[in-house]
Amino acid sequence: MSGAPVSTPRRGELPSAPDVLEPVWVRGVLIAVALTFLTLFLFVPLVAVFAEALKKGWETYVHAIVEDDAISAIKLTLLTAAIAVPLNLIFGVAASWCIAKFEFRGKSLLLTLIDLPFSVSPVISGLIYVLLFGAQGWFGPWLQEHDIKILFAVPGIVLATIFVTFPFVARELIPLMQAQGNEEEEAAVVLGASGWQTFFRVTLPNIKWGLLYGVILCNARAMGEFGAVSVVSGHIRGETNTMPLQVEILYNEYNFAAAFAVASLLALLALVTLALKTFIEWRLHENRADEATEH
Repeated sequence: MSGAPVSTPRRGELPSAPDVLEPVWVRGVLIAVALTFLTLFLFVPLVAVFAEALKKGWETYVHAIVEDDAISAIKLTLLTAAIAVPLNLIFGVAASWCIAKFEFRGKSLLLTLIDLPFSVSPVISGLIYVLLFGAQGWFGPWLQEHDIKILFAVPGIVLATIFVTFPFVARELIPLMQAQGNEEEEAAVVLGASGWQTFFRVTLPNIKWGLLYGVILCNARAMGEFGAVSVVSGHIRGETNTMPLQVEILYNEYNFAAAFAVASLLALLALVTLALKTFIEWRLHENRADEATEH
């Protein structure tokens, strides 16, 4: 029985799937639809943000960014991400190591809790902190007695950001570690390596690209979070406004040039994140191709 020749993949390449035999016009329609959606819902809004930001000239754009409230919002956004991302990194590595490498009672419950921020609205998660730390909340009176401020201050913003971003690193590493199995770690232990030596010399090199991928996604969400932070921040200008909140305030005040200027910074961060994400996806594909070749 004759058929189309099947090419043998070269070393370092994964076997390619057979070509899909649709008519040319079907492929053209599908490509046109995809490009239309990308243009309408991605490229046009992105161009509009930068066009509106620069509409009144470069001086107005720069002035909007270096204005005191904008600088404060940028600093708070970076500070929040600088605290939330490393903590989520530690949690994600520990949780994924525990779930992927060990069997224990409550494992499914831990997985469910990790996924909780994906199923709960960010606004609801912010309200949870209000119920806990607000003036009428569970710990509110005690916090007031000891002059500890969590809501409408940096701690509340950091806590809300940590909650909405902590699944990203763990959810990226768990399937990666499960696919890699335990053979290399077990071999290292048999050869006399300690737990820390096994992690740093065996596990970490195998997951480094997946780990970086999760960190980038976590950082992007931390900088762009709006709902949960809006609830706990209090919208105090120059103190508790992050960049997304600053954009909202400026827009509501009809200061469109300044609003789009700050929004353009978030858009630039998104583009940088997308570029890093694409690079890491490519590196992950290369690593998987090398592993498939070795096996």
